[in-house]
Amino acid sequence: MTASGLAAAAPTAVICGIGAHVPDRVVTNRDLVARLDTTDEWIRSRTGIASRHMVPPGTATSDLAVEAGGRALVSAGGPPPDAVVLATTTPDRPCPATAPEVAARIGLGGAAAFDVSAVCSGFLYALAAGSGLIASGTARQVLVIAADAFTTIVDPADRGTAVIFGDGAGAVVLRSGRRDEPGAVGPVVLGSDGRLSGLIEVRAGGSRQRSSGLPAGPGEEYFRMRGRETFRHAVERMSAASREAARAAGWRPADVDRFAAHQANGRILSAVAAELGIPAERALSNIERVGNTGAASIPLLLAQAAAEGSLAAGHRLLMTAFGGGLAWGAAALVWPDVKAC
Repeated sequence: MTASGLAAAAPTAVICGIGAHVPDRVVTNRDLVARLDTTDEWIRSRTGIASRHMVPPGTATSDLAVEAGGRALVSAGGPPPDAVVLATTTPDRPCPATAPEVAARIGLGGAAAFDVSAVCSGFLYALAAGSGLIASGTARQVLVIAADAFTTIVDPADRGTAVIFGDGAGAVVLRSGRRDEPGAVGPVVLGSDGRLSGLIEVRAGGSRQRSSGLPAGPGEEYFRMRGRETFRHAVERMSAASREAARAAGWRPADVDRFAAHQANGRILSAVAAELGIPAERALSNIERVGNTGAASIPLLLAQAAAEGSLAAGHRLLMTAFGGGLAWGAAALVWPDVKAC
């Protein structure tokens, strides 16, 4: 068999289920105005966000992940997954990984389970990892979850970040299938640039700060982002990765039916779509309602769009994300006939 024939015959990861969850607690811009010395108009014009969901006291990332993962399993039906991959920037604890506990709580105890840390690009990195498990024959079915309780690491007094982030989780189930099936995950384009790691970071809590022998500085336990520089890199990297993923699928931008970019900021989303020449009506968005939910952003968006009917079976879908690391990614696929839960 030729190399191309072997590639065509190799197992391919196919999306067969999707689920999502957000906390019940909704925080509107008006709830933030008084303590942040800002206005609803300023927040909307700078970010496109009107409200976001926040975890109540005592709720952790694993709680969000269990809800979204369980719903994805209901959506998929079929046999239980062999592995669980959890993308998160806000694990329950620095050690151990959160995924094994999530797997056990969902009823998948004994399955392989591990975390992926790629900040807002985490879902695409986890999707690539899950696809690799299937392609290698290590697993026949994988539950990929992206969950973040991002508001737990945001400085509540920092107007630049406190208005942007919300909490949530999304998940997809991957099964072994064929490359020509709807839902088959095409090549996932990934990249990083660690030289710019300081643009998006939490300085305290890791081995570098702990080994210094010095206590964390004021505010270093919180997430920090250099917004203007991040904006430029986000637009450049997501646009370039999206073009590469579309080429790998044999598509032109005009062929894309739905564009799902990480919901980072309304202005970034508009800039990337314009750069790619994708009409605004084809760009999926829920940022107004949920804000930036970190790694959960893309699967949460897909689940909501599928439930609402704006993403339907047969749509050619292009996804892209950018986050700390710096890390970014993109992937293309034809959306399958799945019911979001």
